[in-house]
Amino acid sequence: MEWLRAHAAKRFVVVLIRKHFRFEAAHVLPHHPGKCSRVHGHSYRLEVAVRGPLQASGPAQGMVLDFDEISGIVRPLVIDRLDHSSLNDLMENPTAEHIALWIWDALASELAQLDEIVVWETQTACAVVSAEDARAR
Repeated sequence: MEWLRAHAAKRFVVVLIRKHFRFEAAHVLPHHPGKCSRVHGHSYRLEVAVRGPLQASGPAQGMVLDFDEISGIVRPLVIDRLDHSSLNDLMENPTAEHIALWIWDALASELAQLDEIVVWETQTACAVVSAEDARAR
């Protein structure tokens, strides 16, 4: 309880939270010299990171943002559009990097505190777009 009181006294404690999602999609990389130039698919993992102060009151008191609220934004704008789709229908060259930028653009106006998007194409390979990088575009 003492820990909670000490942190509650600090009004602007900033915390980064992450919500994970999954989607399945196919794509072709038209400029790739190898096997990725043929139709293939991935089981993508998506991390959406939001940064902000803890809310001082209301139903999300003590939270940056309710995880259900993040899901309510990400699912219709991203997951429902990408899951079991051909990514080439949405972007010309759907590399992991372009997918991450597409997702950033889809979410930025709805998630004001969006801090980072991570798209995992495989278990060991991902693309990251940070708020700082997105603002520099």
